[in-house]
Amino acid sequence: MLKANGGLLSDRWRFTPFAKIAGLVVISVVFFFLGKRFSDGSSQQLLFYASQQNPQPKTSAFVGLSPNLNKVIDITLLINATTPTPAIVSTGNEPKEVTVHPPAPPPPSLERMGVVDDSGRMTDDFQVGDYDPELVENWLKTNESEGIESDAKGESVRIKIKKFPLCPESMREYIPCLDNTEAIKKLHDTEKGEKFERHCPEEGKGLNCLVPPPKGYRTPIPWPRSRDEVWFSNVPHARLVEDKGGQNWITVSKDKFKFPGGGTQFIHGAVHYLDQIEKMLPEIAFGRHTRVVLDVGCGVASFGAYLLSRNVLTLSVAPKDVHENQIQFALERGVPAMVAAFVSRRLLYPSQAFDLIHCSRCRVNWTRDDGILLLEVNRMLRAGGYFAWAAQPVYKHEPALEEQWEEMVNLTSRMCWTLVKKEGYVAMWQKPLNNSCYLSRAEGTQPPLCEPDDNPDNVWYVDLKACISRLPEDGYGSNVVPWPERLQNPPDRLQSIQFDAYMSRKELFKAESKYWKEIIEGYVRALHWGRFKMRNVLDMKAGFGGFASALIENKLNCWVMNVVPVSGTNTLPVIYDRGLIGVMHDWCEPFDTYPRTYDLIHAAGLFSVEHKRCNISSIMLEMDRILRPGGRVYIRDSLSLMDELQEIGVALGWHVSLRDTSEGPHANYRILSCDKRLIRA
Repeated sequence: MLKANGGLLSDRWRFTPFAKIAGLVVISVVFFFLGKRFSDGSSQQLLFYASQQNPQPKTSAFVGLSPNLNKVIDITLLINATTPTPAIVSTGNEPKEVTVHPPAPPPPSLERMGVVDDSGRMTDDFQVGDYDPELVENWLKTNESEGIESDAKGESVRIKIKKFPLCPESMREYIPCLDNTEAIKKLHDTEKGEKFERHCPEEGKGLNCLVPPPKGYRTPIPWPRSRDEVWFSNVPHARLVEDKGGQNWITVSKDKFKFPGGGTQFIHGAVHYLDQIEKMLPEIAFGRHTRVVLDVGCGVASFGAYLLSRNVLTLSVAPKDVHENQIQFALERGVPAMVAAFVSRRLLYPSQAFDLIHCSRCRVNWTRDDGILLLEVNRMLRAGGYFAWAAQPVYKHEPALEEQWEEMVNLTSRMCWTLVKKEGYVAMWQKPLNNSCYLSRAEGTQPPLCEPDDNPDNVWYVDLKACISRLPEDGYGSNVVPWPERLQNPPDRLQSIQFDAYMSRKELFKAESKYWKEIIEGYVRALHWGRFKMRNVLDMKAGFGGFASALIENKLNCWVMNVVPVSGTNTLPVIYDRGLIGVMHDWCEPFDTYPRTYDLIHAAGLFSVEHKRCNISSIMLEMDRILRPGGRVYIRDSLSLMDELQEIGVALGWHVSLRDTSEGPHANYRILSCDKRLIRA
């Protein structure tokens, strides 16, 4: 019974709350006194184990006492202090003050340097690091560059890539298809200027090195200042100053070339000359009716440079002849220009491309060979467009010159051109709007109409034809709307483009414009394109010209050369109908322009097409040749090509970085962004 009662008592005590609380109190008191004893004892003397920085054999570590021995630190003063204050309470053994410095300022906020945020989504809330275009790299210091490549596991590994060598100094202005002396020597006939046409190097003999800049090369003067002056060291040629200085073309002032704005036939300046033309013919309406102009034999392109302020886009062309650097001066000024010659082949522009074609003492014999060169002008001139001729036969009354004028009048009348104005030293003709005049001519009249199956937009290595290109019966090409409405208005010639489409052509046109508008808005916002010193731009695969149109809509002060590759659909007529400029080209061959032409080169979907037929390294070497030091390349293409493109970019000495597109990290496309350095031997 007792046992039973004792057991019962024991069970009750075990579950009494009071017992639990009492036990916790006892335990707490015991631990408190133990802790106080140890904290007040020898544990105050902290021990520091140290060893010498250069330990010798058999040297053991030593033990040292804390420097804060016998000191009490008041932590609250350290936390709350904002100015240096003594925070030491002496214990009497060694009274000494220790100054506590204020807390360090917070670290600067980090700037985002990537396109993708922490969650893997696209973002435009990041900064782009500055790039110094004056950065000079000693290219001969090593023949290798570091690159990154994916290994078998898909992981990035650093590799060594052999760099392209520098070309000799003599090649600093090398244009491969125009400076092919070996091919030019083999020509049987050069009387008509055949040596100024394209003669590209044979396969295996193309450019395989980096074209160097001239000594003292500097970042080009930005537009609009560049219209009036450029650095002498960037185009170090004074022959034009000697030959044309008296005609107000160009002068030298210290370390710069100056461009007063004159020309051979307008020595009083381009502004006065343009006013004269508009006064002669108000219907020309620069910037409204007349938007796209071709200037033949352009000199240093002052005619086109001053038309830009009137919303007129002028393509200035001239051969690489005795005045071989005239196009180089034009490009350095920031004016649209290309090397081209009227010789034996069609120029690389479509039919009905230009609203006005201008020739001021352009040194072209328009009436030779049954007028074959003027018939090429007729092919490129828009129906209802104008041809302006400022030359000595217009105003001089010498027998030989009067005979040339009569030949010109005779030829143009048989071509159904109308002489609308002759005033001073300028004569202006207008092309008919349709074929009715051609068909009403007397039988046997020369030049004849071209055959119905002749395609006037077929221009790649096509010989000139001494015939009149027919105008479309439906009026396509002649009925474009005025500028600036024509930029976004789907032109009628869309219907003549030959390609397979599930959507209507107008819907495709609008979709491309919207696509590039959104992308360029993103570039301007996220990549700060508005800050770039971007003037001369090349679009290597232009489509309908949506990229160039988006740059205009975003008010970026630049011009774009829209290239339509021969491997795709010929959309050049649409590009010109929009009020833009462009050219046909095969990217398996070099481009007809000087080195260091462009500030920005854009290639969207180009390599995924051309790698099947061209050497990618050759294309990128050509891109490097025509890109200015400090210039940028944006390649938007398939992910499967990016490793190879990055390797080549590194071998060229570019700074390369791979970015996601707006579709995100899982898309099949990427953007390869490249910056070109200024390199020296």
